[in-house]
Amino acid sequence: MSGGFDLRDEPWIPVRLLTGESVRLGFRKLFKQAHEIADLELTVPPSAAGLLRVLAAMTARIGRAGGVRLDDLGVAQDIDDWHVLRGRVLKEGRFDPDAVDAYLDREVPAGRFDLFDARRPFLQDPRLERECTDAKGARNPSGVNKLVLGRPTGINGAVLFGHFTDTAPVPVPAPEAAWHLLAQLYFGPSGQCTPRRITAQRAGSGDAAPLRKSLSYFAWAPDLFTTLVLAVPGPQAETDWERTDACPWEEELNAPLEPLPAMTWPGRLLTGRFRHAALLVPAADGRSVVDAYITWSTHEPAQPVRDPYQILDRRKDGAFQPREADGARALWRDLDSLLLKDSNPDVRRPPCLEDLPKRLLPGLRVRAYGFEQDGQQKDSVWFQATTPPVLQWLEEADPQMAHHVDRCHRAAEDAGSRLDFAAKVAWRIATDVNADASAKIRIDQRKPGPWASAALARYWPAAEREFWQMAAPHQDASVVERPFVEAALTALDEAIGQVTRTDIRVARARSRARAILSGLLPSSQPV
Repeated sequence: MSGGFDLRDEPWIPVRLLTGESVRLGFRKLFKQAHEIADLELTVPPSAAGLLRVLAAMTARIGRAGGVRLDDLGVAQDIDDWHVLRGRVLKEGRFDPDAVDAYLDREVPAGRFDLFDARRPFLQDPRLERECTDAKGARNPSGVNKLVLGRPTGINGAVLFGHFTDTAPVPVPAPEAAWHLLAQLYFGPSGQCTPRRITAQRAGSGDAAPLRKSLSYFAWAPDLFTTLVLAVPGPQAETDWERTDACPWEEELNAPLEPLPAMTWPGRLLTGRFRHAALLVPAADGRSVVDAYITWSTHEPAQPVRDPYQILDRRKDGAFQPREADGARALWRDLDSLLLKDSNPDVRRPPCLEDLPKRLLPGLRVRAYGFEQDGQQKDSVWFQATTPPVLQWLEEADPQMAHHVDRCHRAAEDAGSRLDFAAKVAWRIATDVNADASAKIRIDQRKPGPWASAALARYWPAAEREFWQMAAPHQDASVVERPFVEAALTALDEAIGQVTRTDIRVARARSRARAILSGLLPSSQPV
């Protein structure tokens, strides 16, 4: 391998400028022009979720005021002092160009930002070329299709976004390869992988990546400079304050069979929890990737640490786990968990939304990146979504609106749950000759019928429209149930369809289902 694709200066990160122009930038111009950038435009949301963690770690090194960096451990000992420092960095309005150059050119060893550097390619392990071998000692790469999310691998791989085969792999342009490298390190699967021989044993299985099947939430400002500064997580108590913090590109390679280094803030917290190792094989011209090695990086237990961008939900055993991504669940349904601080003991909002500067709240939105997956090999759908400026309604800033949003959300969820039940009851009454429309109906979950899914598919988009109309300050004293019940009734009628006079059972079924839904309304608010 030879170098030649330097991520500091190669245009590989797609962004949209405040002028509306779409361009691609390297790390250097991205940081120097962050105050002129409106948004990231990566087309692979899992890559964006990983890239933002990398950028946040770099921001902690580059962002400074009065010569003091955001990752200064002395300042971080007192959270109030750290918030003051962050506020001073924000008031600068942009990153110091000299600080950007100093970090990229002098503070990080040469070659570490090169995607194809022979000794230390960016976020890769060059040892894999000799350690990933078959039983005869020949090189055993994983294939470029394994690198790219959405491409099928193996004989039975499903075709998702294009027709690719392992027998005729299509090279990946270097910028896109960098995107998918990030996605693999943050969202890669567990289970069977390319074997890696370090001792006499060829271990061929690994653990899931740290963000597997999860959602990430970021405070999103009108410009990327502010977004990145706010993305730097505050000091976390569970990290080790005695050890030197480092990102993978700042330190030497870890020994895969030795204990993991201590979890430190902020570099290792954001970029040091990988469970996979990767190595890209470039084309001769260094502009594309023709093959790749992807395998395990460690079998040591993952160190417990709170990811700063995730919602935690309480499990039945009392422990908390990250909220899982669901491609069918819109972002507005998570707003209560993002706005409420202490009101729901079963949910913990992301630490990155704590202690945001009050002067910025009116303009701050929430950006979510999700990847619906199982714990092993199945990838279903990835997505991203952005709210309107809702962080002005954080519970500690505007408790009245925060709880109003919570009431609207609960009303919408109650109507959706009741619609699901009512549609299944209706199907049972309409199709089971032994079912009594006036008696208690027992649902067979193995045979729910088509009406429930059809009704919910219609309900949730309508509920979202109603939610945003209701989630306004002048609506905070209104009764919130009616709009969602009416949306559910409309969805139910559309799912069942027209009923003629001869469809007596269907008519009775719909009447029973409508009565179930109407029961959500207060007695003073009949349909």
